[in-house]
Amino acid sequence: MRRKFLLLLETGLVLAGLCLGASAWKIHSALEQPLNITQEELLDVPKGTTPTRTFYRLEADGVIKDAFWLRVYWRFNLPKQPLHSGEYRMLPGMTVEGLIDLWKRGEMVQYSVTLVEGWNFRQVRAALAKDEKLEQTIAGLSDSQVMEKLGHRGIFPEGRFFPDTYRFVRGMSDVDLLKKAYDRLDEVLAKEWDQRSADAPYTEPYQALIMASLVEKETGVPQERGQIAGVFVRRMAIGMLLQTDPTVIYGLGDRYSGKLTRAHLKEATPYNTYVISGLPPTPIAMVGREAIHAALNPVAGNSLYFVARGDGSHVFSDDLDAHNNAVREFQLKRRADYRSSPAPISAPEAVNGEAPEAEAPIPAASPNPDPEALPSVAPQEATPEPAPAPEVAPPPASEPAPEAVAPQSPQ
Repeated sequence: MRRKFLLLLETGLVLAGLCLGASAWKIHSALEQPLNITQEELLDVPKGTTPTRTFYRLEADGVIKDAFWLRVYWRFNLPKQPLHSGEYRMLPGMTVEGLIDLWKRGEMVQYSVTLVEGWNFRQVRAALAKDEKLEQTIAGLSDSQVMEKLGHRGIFPEGRFFPDTYRFVRGMSDVDLLKKAYDRLDEVLAKEWDQRSADAPYTEPYQALIMASLVEKETGVPQERGQIAGVFVRRMAIGMLLQTDPTVIYGLGDRYSGKLTRAHLKEATPYNTYVISGLPPTPIAMVGREAIHAALNPVAGNSLYFVARGDGSHVFSDDLDAHNNAVREFQLKRRADYRSSPAPISAPEAVNGEAPEAEAPIPAASPNPDPEALPSVAPQEATPEPAPAPEVAPPPASEPAPEAVAPQSPQ
């Protein structure tokens, strides 16, 4: 009886060994099989998809065989290995083991979207809405609802996102990307704030962000940003109105058609710096690090005016007479290729079926270039991208904009 038991045990062990060997061979064969594809294909792994489900889907599509043995392999060898959602690049000649290595490394196909300095929030939303690889979750929401979804309820969105090229994988949402841009802006602003000039006249970073947006919209010439910030800071220090056209345009919103008029300059909006003293209540565009740095480190000097030469650079003047001479020379004698700043990057089409923003002609330094007719000579003309009027009254900065005495005319 004992011999019979030993014989049965031996037979069982042999059979178990054979089964294990056969299983190991089947698993090895399943792993070493090449993917049945003739050209590059992308494997989309949605959120919540398991390795088992993915193996069987690939088998049903004819890309692999022996999904059962691959499931067994994953279960016993990679029980705690997550399968990250996203897209994976499958190439001809790649084996299943090579594909699994991509999964293990999380080596997903990446895409990118670029948010450009000077864009307003509507243009940011339009750029994200056009990207088919991003999961769209904010279409139809108001700006305030978008900010609430980002976890920043009550925060006005303009200027709160950092312009940069952001990489993402399929399955990432527009909200995920906006969170990255929001956090990045906070990070850059905090670092620049810590390194600000002792002469910077702001009581909080948000004021510097507002100033940076004016600098961003006034010029694309890097070496002039600090000078322009200096002009604005000196104007505020003596109680002089900023009189910068981009703020007027922003306050007009959709009513801006590409040309400013005298009536526009006199129209009372929260953003019209021909009417209000100090800074507008919020930023008017996204700003890059250079504009933030310039706002926090304004270049010292005596200039209170600047006017575009027509090649993207500007003439800075200390007094009104010198400025009016520059206006006569560079504004009244327009070149055919006149530009106030470098050519703008095309803005994306608007969201929710709205018509795209056409590139408007660059306006003059003032609605009427005759210096004698100006109510007060503006620093420079605006860039052409209009912003929508804020959907609600914008929240003021937590501290009032820095001012000196009551504004007075420079003339």
